[in-house]
Amino acid sequence: MAEPISASRSVSITIDVEHDCPPFLSTYRGIEQGMPRLLQLFAEEQVPATFFSTGDVARRYPDTIRKVVEAGHELGSHGDTHKRFGQMEQAEAQNELARSAETLRKFGSVTSFRAPNLDFPDRFLPLLRDNGYTLDSSKGRHKLGSYFIKPDRREGIRRIPASISPSPLRTPAPIRNLICSLLDHPAVLFFHPWEFVDMSREPLRFDNRLRTGLPAVECLRQTIRYFKGRKVRFLRISEVEI
Repeated sequence: MAEPISASRSVSITIDVEHDCPPFLSTYRGIEQGMPRLLQLFAEEQVPATFFSTGDVARRYPDTIRKVVEAGHELGSHGDTHKRFGQMEQAEAQNELARSAETLRKFGSVTSFRAPNLDFPDRFLPLLRDNGYTLDSSKGRHKLGSYFIKPDRREGIRRIPASISPSPLRTPAPIRNLICSLLDHPAVLFFHPWEFVDMSREPLRFDNRLRTGLPAVECLRQTIRYFKGRKVRFLRISEVEI
């Protein structure tokens, strides 16, 4: 992995690799159909990304995870089963982190972590450190009362928050570009593979169904090109220095 680079004017594209829109669905269309579209897009645009995968997905779809690593992207942990860490006691949290690490590290180095639903109590930070993680991206600046969260360090862990939720980046270009222009740096974008599959007929909230499938692929391509036009560097999240 490359040495950390200054966070000034950088973008990290991150993908939370999980089953489809938990807890509402239990299918894996995003892994089977959405992941190939994402890998093709990143190859065409020649940008790196960070894929935070659950252990569950890695065990079910090992070939997909191998393709992520072989393409030069960063592999991170998204827990093991996608259960919310805020609902766990310490022993269960330790087991989730350890089992995820055991599964994912069969594919390569894994030192970055993001909790499902961006729900990770601070009391579990020592567990991250003890399980060999050095970076956590489990905060979200788009959440109520969290806009002013900045990257920091705690318990030996670099903490880099996500900048914005996925659905605003599937809006029409004028709105999307305005949103992107307002993001602080490092800008950390996050998406899910299932967004790149047509979810318009699924029993989901409107924002989860909005412009999914091929329109989402095109929105992400346009977002990448927006940032390219502003000479912003694309970094795997572990490359961001704070």
